[in-house]
Amino acid sequence: METSSVLVAGATGLLGSEICRLLRAKNLSVKALVRATADPVKTGELVKIGVQLVQGDLRDKETLSQALQGIKTVITSVSSMPFSYNPGENDIQSVDEDGMINLIDSSKSAGVGHFIYTSFSKNLDLDFPLRNAKRKVEKHLQNSRLTYTILRPGCFMELWLSAAVGFDAPNEKVNTCGPGANPLAYISYKDVAKFAVESISNPAAKNAVLELGGPQNLSQLDAVKIFEEALDKKIEVGQMPIEALQSQLDGAEDPMQKSFSGLMLCVANGDRIDMKEILSKFPVELTSVKEFAHSFA
Repeated sequence: METSSVLVAGATGLLGSEICRLLRAKNLSVKALVRATADPVKTGELVKIGVQLVQGDLRDKETLSQALQGIKTVITSVSSMPFSYNPGENDIQSVDEDGMINLIDSSKSAGVGHFIYTSFSKNLDLDFPLRNAKRKVEKHLQNSRLTYTILRPGCFMELWLSAAVGFDAPNEKVNTCGPGANPLAYISYKDVAKFAVESISNPAAKNAVLELGGPQNLSQLDAVKIFEEALDKKIEVGQMPIEALQSQLDGAEDPMQKSFSGLMLCVANGDRIDMKEILSKFPVELTSVKEFAHSFA
């Protein structure tokens, strides 16, 4: 393969770093697009596995044309959410929307052959800033005439089954979004990374939108039972009422808060994804919530 054929944007994040690891495991040549302010510990880990760092900023198109020289495939998992949000500097408008559109346009100008974009499930579909940015970018990519793959994963189990969103199973306390009865296709970020890497060479990914979920559709309450069994603990369950989430969404002035409330409402509504057809074309073994729960035991 040609030198520097794959550029990963978002490479210091959870999903992006796993994508880099899998690409290097296949001995592919990888560049990581990083800002000058990137965490040196995270960039150091990338360098250790043989990833070449290239400086660039999605908010500055001039830095992108240099970074994209010689690149055949772009994989992006960039998002200003959930943990690195900084209004005016690293936010939904400048990164998830304008920054992504800059990267698509620059990729087209640089002659990139394939653009793989991480969005999220079509069922996460209420009116909030992150959803609106992602859908706008999807359309822009589809209209760009670049060969594209749009990955639409459901809820990452590493986030949505964690204390960060009130699901603190190891400490025996869970607050569900709404009653917690609607099924969700919890997926591991590690499996999303596998689909991203597989999309480079799999013809079924060409100009395709891939809805990605885990091996089962489980409600939040189903997940609680699975954790109770795995941890051999009784978990106290409360709930964030739908009305409270709706009122947070309606009242939030900050785009990140609005997006978090919108996502929690979407989780309450459920996100069922059938993986049968996709798994017939992509040889990916999916991680179950049970396996994830046992990692805490």
